Amino acid sequence: MADTPSSSRRSFIGWLSAGAALPLLSACGSTPAEARSFPIKRSEAQWRKKLTKQEFYVLRQAGTERAYSSPLDKENRKGTFVCAGCGNRLYASAHKYDSGTGWPSFWKAIDRGAVGTSTDYKIGYPRTEVHCADCGGHLGHIFNDGPRPTGKRHCINGVAMDFIPG
Repeated sequence: MADTPSSSRRSFIGWLSAGAALPLLSACGSTPAEARSFPIKRSEAQWRKKLTKQEFYVLRQAGTERAYSSPLDKENRKGTFVCAGCGNRLYASAHKYDSGTGWPSFWKAIDRGAVGTSTDYKIGYPRTEVHCADCGGHLGHIFNDGPRPTGKRHCINGVAMDFIPG
């Protein structure tokens, strides 16, 4: 049977629908950070009172700061990077490197319990979102293009962290 314009159009629409459903189907089983329970809990009003507007946008609304806008991107002193929302120790300066992306980058978290991950489909394809394990605040994303020994790049919004020299 030869393709008619009607059957070709139906085929195209079928493929288009299947492609649109794929991210939704693959998201099954992943739980966004905001849907999980964390040790530190605050109401939206409490978070808004505690955080600056930009911190709230990134940490509580999973926003992204403008590249090269954070002074923490160029922070090279010894110390610890902590969550700006709750003070949880996240990253050690020994694990920080210059990725050239305009955001503070680390090849691993300070310890296994410091951060958590979830799958993020906000831009149409899966990315690994990284969040504070204590308050669930959005920190950034983890990519597989980092240096040895992990090969990971924790690309973190500087506004989501505070730096404690040490």
